[in-house]
Amino acid sequence: QVQVVESGGGLVQPGGSLRLSCAASARGYSIKAMGWYRQAPGTQRDLVASITSSGSTDYVDSVKGRFTISRDNAKNTVYLQMNNLKPEDTAVYYCYAVRRILSVDVTDWGQGTQVTVSS
Repeated sequence: QVQVVESGGGLVQPGGSLRLSCAASARGYSIKAMGWYRQAPGTQRDLVASITSSGSTDYVDSVKGRFTISRDNAKNTVYLQMNNLKPEDTAVYYCYAVRRILSVDVTDWGQGTQVTVSS
């Protein structure tokens, strides 16, 4: 079992910044990829950003140029720097970590952290 724990959410005004952190306790496992999804009330959970163990990143178009994902492989920790936040970024942000067991990819999820962008 891998524990995934997020931190760093909160309330911020439009145009402000927040930094989310996520640590995966993965003793004995190699984490392939980590990233963030978000889910606003009444909507589906959507991918925001992802990063592989080699550092390749991917972002949803709506956050490109504003959000930056980074990773510390030694600590199995991923960060999401969110700048120029907009009200539409309000959501619960969920971190995930992908590990490989034999030939199967297994995804572990965090509990989520609330991000609210409002004046």
